[in-house]
Amino acid sequence: MSNESSPSPEEKPLNVFDSDALQEDVGALDEALADDSLDGEANKLRNDLAGAERRILLAQADMENLRKRMRREVEDTVKYADVPLITDLLPVIDNLNRALDSAGQSQEAAGIVTGVKMVAQSMLDVLARRGCKTIEALGQPFDPNRHDAILQQPSDEVPSGHVLMVTQSGYQLHDRVIRPAQVIVSTGSPAAAEGESS
Repeated sequence: MSNESSPSPEEKPLNVFDSDALQEDVGALDEALADDSLDGEANKLRNDLAGAERRILLAQADMENLRKRMRREVEDTVKYADVPLITDLLPVIDNLNRALDSAGQSQEAAGIVTGVKMVAQSMLDVLARRGCKTIEALGQPFDPNRHDAILQQPSDEVPSGHVLMVTQSGYQLHDRVIRPAQVIVSTGSPAAAEGESS
């Protein structure tokens, strides 16, 4: 009986596919494919991360530059906030100086002249406390950034290209010119000018 229940080796069906071995092979292939795809995905994620880090660094640098620029703009706004007021006061100072020039040395107007001088000086002192000062021009080399030449005139005393006379004072607030000085510029000695032309 025992012979009947178990088939002989010749009668055993041929099992070409060993399912356990196949499953192991499929598992190994799946792992290999998974490792390759994981490596590719990991590389892609690393590249994405590096790109994101670069963008973050650029954004941080842009923000820092923006902060610096805004800080400078606020400082400049505060520093030059008095410009409109100073610009409005300059004609008043000019008129006071003209009044002093026209009064001359008259003894009758001595008290008034003294009072006007005090008012003009007081206004200049207030401007100086705010950082506004008169542009020194007389005898200085002509500077188109600080001087406005209205005439050229020969002079024996002042070298060519230097300010001979100031017709209207110029002012600057800190390092910014509010109003350039109107000046007459020397062309040098008249004898030297004649020698050059002949």
